[in-house]
Amino acid sequence: MAQPPTSTDVFLREVDENLRRDRARDFAKKYGNWLIGAVVLFLVASGGWIYWQQRQHQQAERQVEQLADTYKNIASGKVDPSVPQLNQLAKDGSDAVRASALFATAAIALEKKDTKQAIAKFRQIAGDNSIPKPYRDMALIRQTALEFDSLKPEEVIARLEPLAKPGNPWFGSAGDMTASALFKQGKKAEAGRLHAAMAKDRTVPESIRQRSVQIASSLGVDASSAIPAAAQ
Repeated sequence: MAQPPTSTDVFLREVDENLRRDRARDFAKKYGNWLIGAVVLFLVASGGWIYWQQRQHQQAERQVEQLADTYKNIASGKVDPSVPQLNQLAKDGSDAVRASALFATAAIALEKKDTKQAIAKFRQIAGDNSIPKPYRDMALIRQTALEFDSLKPEEVIARLEPLAKPGNPWFGSAGDMTASALFKQGKKAEAGRLHAAMAKDRTVPESIRQRSVQIASSLGVDASSAIPAAAQ
């Protein structure tokens, strides 16, 4: 059974509480202004950060609208006047907007038969780590496709190695070019096996899968079971 507190216990508790109050009062006198300033600074910083986030969001929305308007102008035939706007967005836009603007300028270059300029734009996208990876991978595919005939087979294979794997979203395109490079090297069996792997991968576009069945077969690798009978 608990014992009732003695007068000594009560006295010590009152002394302890008084000491705590005195410490709190002294701390407030000594650091009160500093604490108020710190709180105010925190609130200002928080407000500034929220404002900056909102401005960034608003700016991103404006850039997307500008990009959409530019695409409309291009579709209506106003290609040349759209290039300066695309170049500006490619310079100052958010990561995704920059990538889209660069892709658009590359497409315009291809339309004008300026392959060198298009390759430069795709290379710029592929080499910019601030741009989301799906854009970089797509740019690398497009760059390699345009440069394929001028590249050594080993360069194609090394460049596309991360993408030419089953399950990768770009396995079809990267695998197709890699298999062609292997064929150029005289590695027909490896090329055939890669085409068979593409034929079996259901994430690969159907047109590439069916072609891979035919190419694999011509190289001595049977991949016909990868395609349903109705599609053969």
